[in-house]
Amino acid sequence: MNKLAQSWFNASYQRMLQGPVAHWLETLPAQLAHWAKHDLHGEFDKWCRLVAKLPSTTPSETDLINQVRIGKEGDISDYERKQIEGLLRQFMPWRKGPFYIHGIHLDTEWRSDWKWERVLPHISPLANRQVLDVGCGSGYHMWRMLGENAHSVYGIDPSQLFLIQFQAIKHFYASEAIHFLPVGIEQMPALQAFDTVFSMGVLYHRKDPLLFLTQLRDQLRKGGELVLETLVVDGDEHTVLMAGERYAQMRNVWFLPSVEALKRWLSRLGFINIVVADINVTTVKEQRTTPWMTSQSLADFLNPEDNTKTIEGYPAPQRAVIVATKR
Repeated sequence: MNKLAQSWFNASYQRMLQGPVAHWLETLPAQLAHWAKHDLHGEFDKWCRLVAKLPSTTPSETDLINQVRIGKEGDISDYERKQIEGLLRQFMPWRKGPFYIHGIHLDTEWRSDWKWERVLPHISPLANRQVLDVGCGSGYHMWRMLGENAHSVYGIDPSQLFLIQFQAIKHFYASEAIHFLPVGIEQMPALQAFDTVFSMGVLYHRKDPLLFLTQLRDQLRKGGELVLETLVVDGDEHTVLMAGERYAQMRNVWFLPSVEALKRWLSRLGFINIVVADINVTTVKEQRTTPWMTSQSLADFLNPEDNTKTIEGYPAPQRAVIVATKR
């Protein structure tokens, strides 16, 4: 295994040994060894070398409560600023953020901070909790969870680029409490150990949404909290849209339930205290092309004559946040 990646995972193992998810270590190291042997593509070692080239800095201040802001512009020289920005651009596209690293603004495709602001008022306080973020992307929301004083934050996502992006940010704030593992939820044993499990923007990518919800439930302790954000459509408890080959130009979209249908699914799977925290129509101000993500974005995926519909004719993206408790 790449030595740098091994050091990242070893740090994760050490953190797990200290808490209620220690039994994850019965399966995780072997899975990551298999991943390193069989699943890595040619860019990964190059990306690791680029991460290793990031200069060491001493942030004079850090804010994870209001934004992910690490260090100030005055903490580094002009040469270091150009070096850091040039290296971080090697990991484009940056989709979830924004991040501010020593005054460098990583203006990501998504204003994920807006989503976090919609979610945070409706969840149980994260202080001292064991938290899992399923489909964590580059880890933006994980840093915000850490800012809310979570005891330990683990993110899982099979994307190698997202792992690299996360580690590039962590290079500047090397907290022992936050870790990224490149595995999928289907690879995880039923740990039944996390206080809070987040899944934001994943459910509609799953061919079997009920299986996925069951997998999320099985990571929670009794009384633990699920925070679920997903695409929804208008309708009653019987309404579920199954997309055709594409939805908003995405190939891997399967089921878009109504909020009422989603609540029924969760209830049938053993969740209680099911609360609809937020329903929000995604706008082209929240998801858009930027200098850090230069390919097509939401504006290209909506009907130019009727932005309430996608170019395929489906309802435009509408997202709901559901908070529920494991019985």
